[in-house]
Amino acid sequence: MKFGCHVSIKDGYTEAAKIAKSYGAAAFQFFPKNPRSLSVKDINLDDASMCRDFCLENSLESVAHTPYPTSLTPRDTEKHNKVITSLLNDLEIAEACGTKGIVVHFGKQLKANDPLPSYHLMIDMLNEVLSRWQGDAKILLENSAGLPGTMGTTMEELAMVRKLSDYPDKIGFCLDTCHAFASGLWTGNNWEEVVDKAEELQFFEQLEVIHFNNSKYETGLGKDRHANILSGGFITEKQFEEFIQTPQLREIPFILETPKDTISHKEEIQQLQKKWGHL
Repeated sequence: MKFGCHVSIKDGYTEAAKIAKSYGAAAFQFFPKNPRSLSVKDINLDDASMCRDFCLENSLESVAHTPYPTSLTPRDTEKHNKVITSLLNDLEIAEACGTKGIVVHFGKQLKANDPLPSYHLMIDMLNEVLSRWQGDAKILLENSAGLPGTMGTTMEELAMVRKLSDYPDKIGFCLDTCHAFASGLWTGNNWEEVVDKAEELQFFEQLEVIHFNNSKYETGLGKDRHANILSGGFITEKQFEEFIQTPQLREIPFILETPKDTISHKEEIQQLQKKWGHL
């Protein structure tokens, strides 16, 4: 199993990769720039190249996460233009560092009782970015954590947005276990049904990364509050074991976005490797 975690780039991309390596991780995630801004960052190509080489030499996989203000359903033209420019910048950084792609949160519904305008806007945004992108790094759509029925909580939605895009080959998926649990997609007791649906949609073929998080709240409440995998959450060890043992997930990196106040990411990765690393 490929366990890893989110790491800081405050000392550069190469140093972030080295930190992940020191944790015993097989993968890591990072913000390509300031996580609270859509500003464009000049790429330190030397650092990015060294990061790519270090990852290749040490069999490390990586993925980038777009800044928090990124939205595929912006409410105005100014935000729309900033997001487009920012996403292209994120893709360039990801490509330079040799990552799989950039994780982007699914869009939010802008009109009450009518999600169609939001879906159309999302697809238009993706087409605008990807028509200008020629690299290998992908946009990775992440499932949402809202209440059941909220936009972006089903695999069908992710699969359909990808299918309706003009550039489906440049789009992949990120599955967040806390979000899936919060939205009722995965209740903890219906994993076989989830796998059947994923197979029907060919979801696993486009799945590039898993955000591996427990949930501080019960399933179906729509609350996005992460907990550590083996303590403090409502997803049980047995339920996680069923999830992890899924053959279709064997080569997918599992990235922790869990709290670090009671156990460090290094300790949690070691804990997970000891328990499930042999699978």
